[in-house]
Amino acid sequence: MKLAEALSNRQDLVKEIENLSNRLNLNSKVQEGENPTEDVNVLLDNLDLKINELEDIIKKINRTNHEKTFEGIFIADMVAKRDALVKKIRILQQFADSASQKIDRYSKNEIKIVSTIDVTKIRKKIDLLSKELRLTENKIQQANWTIDLID
Repeated sequence: MKLAEALSNRQDLVKEIENLSNRLNLNSKVQEGENPTEDVNVLLDNLDLKINELEDIIKKINRTNHEKTFEGIFIADMVAKRDALVKKIRILQQFADSASQKIDRYSKNEIKIVSTIDVTKIRKKIDLLSKELRLTENKIQQANWTIDLID
């Protein structure tokens, strides 16, 4: 199985577990004398099975990410770089947006609020980081479809 398939399976398992959780909650109480729509013991058994499957696939994905390389770089390092870029871009976007907000003055007597940064320069940096993020994402996707999952 390729790493990409395992990641897709992990996503499916997360959705199935959420669905089981919702179904358990819906069947947690009934009116006295009534029966739940579904057998909660069967749902709990299914939940245990899916949680165990999820744990197993996460272990395999993590092991693969830490042991396999793509173009000489560990997959885990590429993922860490991607996550760091996403965080930095988001923070810089918020910073630039905040600095770009115009503060209306109702009279010339009010204090004028001015930006502390060159917003254009920050936006250019964001564009460069976004390009680096896209390239990193592409490498991760290539790796995911070429690397076999470690069992």
